[in-house]
Amino acid sequence: MYDRILLPTDAADGTELATEHAIAVADQTDAELHLLYVVDSDVYSSYSGDEYVHEFEGLEAALEQAGEDALASAADAARESGLEPTTVVRHGAPHEQILDYADEADVDLLVMGSKERPGDYRQLLGSVTDRVARLASRPVTIVKTPVEERE
Repeated sequence: MYDRILLPTDAADGTELATEHAIAVADQTDAELHLLYVVDSDVYSSYSGDEYVHEFEGLEAALEQAGEDALASAADAARESGLEPTTVVRHGAPHEQILDYADEADVDLLVMGSKERPGDYRQLLGSVTDRVARLASRPVTIVKTPVEERE
């Protein structure tokens, strides 16, 4: 049914349920698991920096490290289930990079986490998961995590 599954992660608390789900589906369907972290270029390109850090390299490096750590954690969990995941870090607008990677890797399913938040919050800010689900041409499974579970 699925040959390639993509789990984008954002290094935030509360992504464990999505990670567990993606690993379980990959394990049950004998699919390749792709793990993706996108360094949001809007975050570091809008940062004014300070006189002690050359342009954006401090913040960009910190975001890359957070992504590498998140990918390592998810990859370790996948390996414990007998999977050998592919891990990738990209830079750009998260929803665009996720959709581009899904096309390039020809994934059959995207598994994404989403925090359950009040409607007003989501209307004001939106989410990467919402954008990907709306724009994807392939199946997207959204695994919701109640906000109170994160604490």
